[in-house]
Amino acid sequence: MTTHLKIRRAGERGHADHGWLNSWFSFSFAEYYDARHMGFRSLRVINDDRIAPGGGFPTHPHRDMEIFSYLLAGQLAHKDSMGNSRVLNPGEIQMMRAGTGVQHSEFNPSATEPAHLLQIWITPNQRNLKPAYTEWVPAAGHENDINTLVISSDGRDGSASIAQDASIYLLKLRPGNQTSHSLLPGRGLWLHVATGSLVVNGISLSAGDAVSCEAAGEIEITAPNEAAEAILFDLG
Repeated sequence: MTTHLKIRRAGERGHADHGWLNSWFSFSFAEYYDARHMGFRSLRVINDDRIAPGGGFPTHPHRDMEIFSYLLAGQLAHKDSMGNSRVLNPGEIQMMRAGTGVQHSEFNPSATEPAHLLQIWITPNQRNLKPAYTEWVPAAGHENDINTLVISSDGRDGSASIAQDASIYLLKLRPGNQTSHSLLPGRGLWLHVATGSLVVNGISLSAGDAVSCEAAGEIEITAPNEAAEAILFDLG
């Protein structure tokens, strides 16, 4: 199975440092273009963003995209044209369906602490959907579960719903923890390490690294040395 895994190392990603925003791009985005990395199946964007205190994105438009942010550290203040106003905390996910069009802003509300988040875009399975906003927060007592379904096409098991054939899992492993994922025929997997380090089918990965696979089989994930967080995408 290891031979079917493709590795995307953190240092190979696109990079932009604007002072208030330090971003690493897993796929082509803004001024970063790489024809070999335009996305993976319906997964179009993984931006690893660090926003300086008081910095942020002023109001701007989106449409026909499923957008979610996972906060790793600090806080993120969100406002949108649907009337939503929310401050996101670490371990929480906000999910926005841009659909026919929405405008939103995102700021780091802290005057002293940076914010660290992953912003992820997935292409929907149909255009011109009605815009929508929802959030996922872990159930009480389950904040540190090893393997949690957080987004799915049908909202099962308390997950947020997405307009795409996608199941997205949040992995939180402490040293010595392990988990696995069975990839079925015809599906694709992308695993992005957000923090810490993991071993995936014998391959050592550090923060910002990713692996992808389009061959059916079992994916074994362990954290032998340090705590780690990762997001696993199972895509049709």
